Parts: sequence; C-alpha cells; structure tokens
Amino acid sequence: MTVGSPRDPDHSESFGKGLLGGLLDRAHELPPHLAGPILANTVARLGGRDPQILLQDYGQQRLVPLPGEGLAGGEPQSVDGSEAGRCFLTSRPVELALPDGVRVLLPLPDEGDQSGVLAVMLDTVDDDDRRLLRRIAGLIADMMQTKNVHTDLFSRTRRSEPMSVAAEIQWSLLPPLSMVTPRVTVAGVLEPAYDVAGDSFDYAPEQGHLPPRMIDAMGHGLDAATMATVAIGAYRHARRISVELSEIYLFMDRAVAEQFAPDHFVAAQMMRLDTNAGRLQWVNAGHPAPILIRRHRVVGRLDSPTTLPVGFGGAQPQVSEVTLEPGDRVLCFTDGLIEEHESGQEEFGEDQLIDWVNQLEKAERQVRAVARDLSHTLKRARGNATSDDATLVPVEWRG
Repeated sequence: MTVGSPRDPDHSESFGKGLLGGLLDRAHELPPHLAGPILANTVARLGGRDPQILLQDYGQQRLVPLPGEGLAGGEPQSVDGSEAGRCFLTSRPVELALPDGVRVLLPLPDEGDQSGVLAVMLDTVDDDDRRLLRRIAGLIADMMQTKNVHTDLFSRTRRSEPMSVAAEIQWSLLPPLSMVTPRVTVAGVLEPAYDVAGDSFDYAPEQGHLPPRMIDAMGHGLDAATMATVAIGAYRHARRISVELSEIYLFMDRAVAEQFAPDHFVAAQMMRLDTNAGRLQWVNAGHPAPILIRRHRVVGRLDSPTTLPVGFGGAQPQVSEVTLEPGDRVLCFTDGLIEEHESGQEEFGEDQLIDWVNQLEKAERQVRAVARDLSHTLKRARGNATSDDATLVPVEWRG
C-alpha cells in the first residue's frame, strides 16, 4: 500500500480527531440533502466506500435506503431476517466478510433509540476502524436528528405507503419509538401506522423518574387526531409545571371538555416510575389494566380503581402503586389491540394477548424487539385487520 493512499494506516487518535472534527465543523451549516456527500468523504478518508444509510419505516417492517449523492442505493431490507435488521434490533454492529472486503453495519443511535443502520464497505477492519466508525455513526445520527426539523427527506424515505392526515398529525407529536437507559427502557408501537388517528403515547425522562403516558381518543380520522392533540398538550403542560399525577387528569379533562362536545372523550393512562427504587404509580381513566411481566412470564394485571375517561368530568382519580423487581416489564395497551368488531369475528381477547406475550418474551430479547414482534404478531393473528387503532407500550425497570 502506498503512502498517502486512503488506506494508509495512520489511525492514531490525532487522525481520528481530524476526521471527526472535520465532520463536526461542517455539520451545523450543512443542508440536509448534503449529508450523503459529507459522509462519503469522511468514510473515504478512513479507506471506506459505498456508505449507505438505512432508515426504519413507519410500520417498523423495513429498513429503507436514504437517497442522495454519495450514498449507495439499493432495495429496502426486511427488519426480520436480514443482517441489517439484526444490527438494528440488537443495537450491535455486524460485520460481513464479502469477496471484495468487509461490510460493516452499525446502529444509528437516537437518544437511546435507533433510527436506522449505517453500512460501510472496507478492505479490512481493525479496532481503530471500529472505534471511528462507531463515532461517525453517532455523529451522523445526531446530524440527521437536528436536520430533521428542516427537511421532509427523512420522513419521506420512511414511508412505505401513503399516510393519512390524521396519522401525519399523530406522528409529529410522538417521542422516539423507544428509549434505553441504564435503569429503564420504554418502547411503543402504533397500528395502523399509516392511518392511526386517536391513539398516542408519550414519555419524558426526568432525573430519577420516567412518566410514560398513553391515550386513546374516541373515533377515527381528524376529529380523533385533534382531540388527541389537545389531550397531549394538556398532559405535557401539567407535567412541566410538576403537578401531582392525579391532578394531571383534571388538567386533561378540563381541556378536552372545553374544546369538544359533551359526548367526546379520551381514555388515558398516566404513570410515574421512580427509576431508582422501582416504585410505579399510575392512574387509569378508561384503559384496559396494564399487564405485569416478571421473569418473562405474565404474572397478572395491574388492576386499580378507575375514573371516567378524560372529558367526562370524572372525580379526581385515586393513584395506585406497586413496587417492581429488577427486570419487570409493564405492558400498557389500548383496547383496539384486543377488540375486533369490523370483521364480524369474536374479539381477539386478552387471553390471546397474554399467550403471545408468554411466547415472545425471552431473557435475551430487548423490549423494543418484543414490542415490535408482539404488535405484528397480533395483527397477523387478527387476519391483518385493524378496525381501530391498536397501540402497545411496554416499560422495563432494569434496576
């Protein structure tokens, strides 16, 4: 290998600083559509080629190549059964030995979530390459997250089918679909991904606490999406001024009642998890009871006193409480996950949900992978019919 070639093995920390520093220096002023060329240039300096950015589609079924100058194209890859999907679901790099080199796949981290996968081809791979590629993937992921508010490129890439206006509104309100921290993990799946209207979930980690929340606005279409937007706004306002969990219900109830007719309502479930001690508090306003999973088996429901759905003027609800054990998972879900009326068949039912949870829960499986598989499995078991929004949100306290 000649001196000065892209693969000249000067991979010292000073080389790495220059490589990553160049990426950082240009990131703040880089238009979103030029992410490809700067990535290709950075990878070429490392001796790599054919960079590819694969983004998870809204249905959580496929990884779709981001188009653009400098980026390798290709066909979408299934999350299930592909090496890119394995990298995505496990959040671990994958290296593939090919006749013309090594294809390195790295997760694109997004605040504890993974937005997709970065793929790069190199002649050979050593630990310095792995270290620098991991950091490049982190910088590219941060850059895409920052640029996302200035472009439709990433959201267009993630669409595998047309999206309704109501779903457009709901997706714009959601936090990342999953979050992993040393003490707690949360994930969420919404179906039908491209036509969801009234279902939504939210979380915002605080020091020592995680306040997950799930809602289900009545009806479908824009009316449901509008109601969900008001309920989410009221919830976030109450959470940010640090009112008690039971008082959040009153904020949401008043906001919905003031904006909509008396027969309009939003089912809601609000939680507060002490991530230090594992103490979980919750308020249930019209949702099915959450399911407690311990040692990867369903051990029961978290039954509690309930109050009326938001908008009906119910009494200030009673806060229920349970102390979790390390590794416990709490599965919250909307009624659309277990009910099926449009097809004329019997309701899918909670017993079948529990059976599938027990089959899919494994010690080595991350919450995000279980949530995704559970949602897709239940949809297939219903004959791919979803007459209502069907949402699930598992939360794991890791201890």
